[in-house]
Amino acid sequence: MATSDFHAVGRRKSAVARVRLVSGEGKIVINKRDINDYFGLETLKMTVRQPMTLCNVSGLDVLVNVHGGGLTGQSGAIRHGISRALCKANPELRAALKKAGFLTRDPRMKERKKYGLKAARRAPQFSKR
Repeated sequence: MATSDFHAVGRRKSAVARVRLVSGEGKIVINKRDINDYFGLETLKMTVRQPMTLCNVSGLDVLVNVHGGGLTGQSGAIRHGISRALCKANPELRAALKKAGFLTRDPRMKERKKYGLKAARRAPQFSKR
């Protein structure tokens, strides 16, 4: 294993991203596909690249395995994973990443459906007569 090989796990909602930082030319590969092929929306690509642009990091390839959730949750999980891997690579970046909120695990989850209701909080329609 090379010295510039850092692993981290990022999570958001039900998405889990396993991130590897490897020395390279700055490519981002998600599930063996380029970031431009994986994410269609520009905002999702921007979300993934935020930690790298904040810390002015270049010369690192990002290899990601992500599963679960939707595309937005996956992009947030990848951002979380990249931020944690950057902290392992260079502990001095931690303050900037923490201030930006990239190291905080987003705890919001889908609320479970309750019995007697149609959804988590949606009650059956009430009829007075």
